[in-house]
Formats: sequence, C-alpha cells, structure tokens
Amino acid sequence: MTNNNKIQHQKYYVLAAGVISLVVLLGIARFAYTPLIPVMISASVMSDISAGWLATLNYAGYLCGAVLAATIGDLMLKDKLYRAGLITAIITTLAMAFTDNVYLWAFMRFMSGLSSAAGLLIGSGLVLNWLIRNNYRSELGIHFMGMGLGIVFTAIACELMVNQLTWSTQWIVLGVCAALLSIPAWRWLPRPHNGTVHSSGQVLKDKPPSARFFWLMVMSYFCAGFGYVISATFTVAMVERLPGLAGEGQLVWLLLGLTAIPAVIYWDKLARRIGTLYTLLICYLIHIIGIVLPLFSQTLTAAIVSGMLYGATFIGIVGLVLTMAGRFYPTKPAKLMGKLTLSYGVAQIIAPAIAGYMAAQTGQYSAALFMAAIMMVLGTILLLILIYTERHDLKALDA
Repeated sequence: MTNNNKIQHQKYYVLAAGVISLVVLLGIARFAYTPLIPVMISASVMSDISAGWLATLNYAGYLCGAVLAATIGDLMLKDKLYRAGLITAIITTLAMAFTDNVYLWAFMRFMSGLSSAAGLLIGSGLVLNWLIRNNYRSELGIHFMGMGLGIVFTAIACELMVNQLTWSTQWIVLGVCAALLSIPAWRWLPRPHNGTVHSSGQVLKDKPPSARFFWLMVMSYFCAGFGYVISATFTVAMVERLPGLAGEGQLVWLLLGLTAIPAVIYWDKLARRIGTLYTLLICYLIHIIGIVLPLFSQTLTAAIVSGMLYGATFIGIVGLVLTMAGRFYPTKPAKLMGKLTLSYGVAQIIAPAIAGYMAAQTGQYSAALFMAAIMMVLGTILLLILIYTERHDLKALDA
C-alpha cells in the first residue's frame, strides 16, 4: 500500500473517531439529560427549577472547557485532554445513577459539560488539524454528524428503556454504552504533533480575522447560543406538556436528531457555493422559524416540524462557525474555536436557569421560546453587519 493510500485509509478512521467521540461526549454525556428530564421529574427526584439549574451547570462546565481550549496551544496537551474527556464522560454518566442528591448531580453535570468541550472543541480541532495537514478539505460536516447521531442514539435508547427501567438504571446503561464507544474514539484518533508544516512540505499559516469581524462573530454566536440551548435542554419536556402529546417527546427528539445527521453535509456544500456567512444567515432564519412555531401551533405536526427545523440548523450553525474558526488558525484551530464558544457557552449558562424559572411559574415554556427567538433575531441582525464587514475587509485587502 502506497503512502497516499495509507493516509486515505487512515482518514476514514480519523473521521470515524471524531464522529464516535461526539456520540459519547455530546450525545451521551450531554444530550442524554434532555430525554431523561421528564423521566426524572415524573419520578419526583427532580423539579423544573433543579432541571434548569443542572442544565446551567452542565453548560458552565462546557464553558470552562472552552476556556481551556482557547488558552492551550500545545496539540499534544490537547490530545491528552481529549482522552481525559472520554474517561470523565463515562464516570459522570454512570455516577448520575448512584445518588439523588442534587448537589452531587450538579457536580456530575458540571464535569460532563467539561468533557463535552473535549469532543466539540478539542476533538474537532484535532480532526480539522489532521485534515488540513494531510491535504483534505477543511470541513467538519462529516465530523459533526456525530452530534445528530448522538441525539438519535439517546432518543432510541431512552425510548426503549422508558417503561422498562428506572431512571437510575437508564443512566447506568448509557454509561456502559459510553465506555464501549470510547474504545474506537480513543484508538482511531492518531496522536498529533506541534509542527507547522503540511504533509506536502508547505508551511501552514494562520490568517486571523480583523478585530471588528471577530467581535461581531462573537456577539452573533452568543445570540445563537440562546436559540440553541432552550430547545437542546427542554425539547422533550416541552412536548410532553402540550395537550394530548404526552409520550410523544421522544419521537420529536428522535426526528430532530435524524434531521441533524445529513444537515451538516448539506450546509457544507451550500457554503462552498454561496459562502459561509450567507449560509449561516439562512441557518439563523430557519432556526427562528423552528423556535417560534410551537408558539402558534401546539399540534404534534408543529412540534415535529419545529424539532426538525431546529435539528437541521443548530448543527449547521455550530459546524459552520467552528470550521470557519479553524480555517483562520490552521496550526491551532481549537484556539479560536474556544474563544467563540466562550460567548456561545455564556448564553448556555444564562438561558436554562431562566427558562426553568419561567416554566415553574407558568407551567409551560412559551416565554422561554419567545426569549430565544428574540435573541436569534438580534443575532441575525449582527450577522448581516458581519457580512457587510467581510465585504469591507476584502475591499481593503484589494486596495
């Protein structure tokens, strides 16, 4: 086998490792909490308020992981943190089953959030760095399919277990699954190196954006964090509370994940044709429709369409933004990914706690959805300014 064939063969293992790592670190360690919220509330071990705060602490852990990703440039250290994240995800998922103490749960959700950053930021950066170094297209569409697969996995697993096992046993089953899936996620991702040379011998060069471009992107992505996190945390619980839709939450969560899987590939292809920012603009607009739809209709059809629109766009927004960040810094892609995710993560800390209190006061999530929609509209306006800024920056370079 020639060297090129070996690298081509290894590419599939690298991409598979990235996808599986997201199933573990996002799907199980983070997203499994969403379908388990109504199960735990019905078992009277959790309330709306505690559910919101636990989600907030999960995102706080993720934010701390983003800080690490933004401040650490050494790829070898990032590789160690990626592997530590896999171990942490397994332990914290299993540990949820062995207590009903909300303070211990808070610690576990915080640590599982920390491990999520190892997959979404550090793991993504390692995969993108490998692709760039080995002359492959600098896109993470296939990699981010792992987010959709993770949602589908947790939806199917929780649906199969919901009437068969207690909430604690469900956490144990998910922890065992995380342990098994972590084996290929660990073994198939090669160790990186810190050099700045392409496999062809070409030197990799970072091309940082202008300060104005960066801050507009940060603010727009912060708004997207609001739009993302309300549905990511409470989708199943929202559907379960709608009149006549009890028991349908898992179906909506499943279809949401199924929609997300191919969507990332489509958004990558569209970005090649019309540009990343214009593709993001389309994502934002469709995302808003998905958020507000349940405010106008409380039927199962509306819930399904809303979930599918959300699933197709949240993953596109994350994938496009993080891939764009990696292209600006090919030698250390996770560094800018982490900085942008800090803004996204701050929104994810604030929003669930507010939404939990709103739900506790009103018995529904309409106010939280309205809040998320308003923030997404603001993010869209900022994105339009960002598109104008990009044009201005390009003209300045040509002058």
